[in-house]
Amino acid sequence: MKEKEFRKLLEKSINGSLTEQEEIALENFEEEYRIHKNENNFKDEESKNNLKETIWSDINKNIDGSSRSTTKLWKVASVAIIVLGILFFGSKYATQKSDSVELSPKDVITLELEDGTIKVLDEENNTPLFNASGSVVGRQNKNQLVYSDVETKTEKLVYNTLTIPYGRTFELLLSDGTKVYLNAGSSLKYPVKFIKGKERLVYVTGEALLDVSEDKKHPFIVNADNLNVKVFGTVFNVNAYPEDNVTEVVLVEGSVGLYTNETKEGEIDKRLVPGYKASFSKQNKDIKSNAVITDIYTSWMKGELVFRNMIFDNILKKLERQYDVKIINKNKSLSNEKFNASFGSKPPIKEVLDELKITYHLDYEIDGNIIILN
Repeated sequence: MKEKEFRKLLEKSINGSLTEQEEIALENFEEEYRIHKNENNFKDEESKNNLKETIWSDINKNIDGSSRSTTKLWKVASVAIIVLGILFFGSKYATQKSDSVELSPKDVITLELEDGTIKVLDEENNTPLFNASGSVVGRQNKNQLVYSDVETKTEKLVYNTLTIPYGRTFELLLSDGTKVYLNAGSSLKYPVKFIKGKERLVYVTGEALLDVSEDKKHPFIVNADNLNVKVFGTVFNVNAYPEDNVTEVVLVEGSVGLYTNETKEGEIDKRLVPGYKASFSKQNKDIKSNAVITDIYTSWMKGELVFRNMIFDNILKKLERQYDVKIINKNKSLSNEKFNASFGSKPPIKEVLDELKITYHLDYEIDGNIIILN
């Protein structure tokens, strides 16, 4: 939710014209900011005071000339008191740009709706999911979003974007029955409801394992920046973090075809069979494939850390995502060396660092969430 949107909802609340869905959005805003009220994200104290004065001014105007019921006036006042209380006691806007304000901190799971509204997802919640018109389209079951395959008259694809911070994972069941498991530091843009007669297109940033529901009439396509994966029903892992030079697709079951954004329509650059990995170079734009042990590339779903023939800098990137830490490597001689390493399920970060220290003779220091390797 941006600052403009928040002000608009608040204004509508004051004049009593909120729809039911908008009222829910404002309540969600209040709840999210109760959770994060100790964060200090206002641009400055003047911005906070200006907003408070605006709110009180609008309330006074509406109350002075209002013929509305006492109940409604109390409701208006209560909304204002909640918001002003949040502002006064420290719930603050997270500044994103000079003309907009982002309400979602980096360390929470967020769901961005088609209209730009951002909801913070609490993994302890069991709540319904609404679309813009107020209809229930699915449900959040703790660390999983489940979308319903409900009939709809609309012919327009409505996209949501689910974003997972470092140190967390999340599950998603799309309206067609496709299962998606998102790794730390990843996001998925997907339709709330797939439309009959149109391909099923989703966008992945980061890492995801997909178990695609078969539908030969509606091909499923995963876009990972400049690489596309076309499937009809299969299980595969996509690793497409923006900072990595290579995008990887590992096929567990079924078959997939890969092509770039520059490929002629209808053509496939590379086909995979189970047990193979495709590597797409972002620089050279070429796709290579080789046989692999697929369990290594899906072990993250169990919280395991497995590295095979991986350069040290990439290992450190994966550790940063897994544990939500910042790692500073002062031992540059190891940066491009390739290593193999395996750890158990969800090992503590200190256990991993101790193993690196013993095996590769590294010293380390931990300062909060910053790790320095010497």
